[in-house]
Amino acid sequence: MAVVHNTTMTPTKLELLTEWLLRQRWYLDSGRAPALVKAGGFRLDDPEGEVGIEFMVVVDTAGPAPVAYQVPMAYRGAPLDGPEAEAALIGTSEHGVLGTRWLYDGAQDPVVTAQLAALLRGTAVPQRQHESATPDPTVTVAPSPAASGSNCGIIRVLRPLDNPAEVDADLLPGRVVAGWTWPDGTVARGVLATTG
Repeated sequence: MAVVHNTTMTPTKLELLTEWLLRQRWYLDSGRAPALVKAGGFRLDDPEGEVGIEFMVVVDTAGPAPVAYQVPMAYRGAPLDGPEAEAALIGTSEHGVLGTRWLYDGAQDPVVTAQLAALLRGTAVPQRQHESATPDPTVTVAPSPAASGSNCGIIRVLRPLDNPAEVDADLLPGRVVAGWTWPDGTVARGVLATTG
């Protein structure tokens, strides 16, 4: 089980994501730099205990209306190898307990995509974002046997998030639904990942 440390990161995750978000093709540019606030998310455990896995929801409040984005992240103690690794790098940060961490876009990290596939198969358990070894019952998963392998082409990670009404009532197989909180305190739920 992953251990969640109550410590500092310098720069913070939100500082790193602010710069990184501007370079993403799916960012809904408001004409100004994002102003991000943390709004929700959950974690998954790496069976090897090496990679931190977090699915963070942030809200950009810079534009006329707030926009929610999902950013799955991998926290690593060493850089990833391979030609795609540099493009997947969000940045590095100094963790108050663990030292230098390399933060990667989880949609491009093999450990994160493998665990997301396990979640969609029903063989991984979502964990609370800020508590160690504590399942998160607010994350709803409709398992699908189609979620096989760790290829992110099979699994679609939604980035800008919608807030459809009654999303849990008719949850189709191969969906992960979780919640976040808008800056005005309104609670929202939406699909974060799908198969196919």
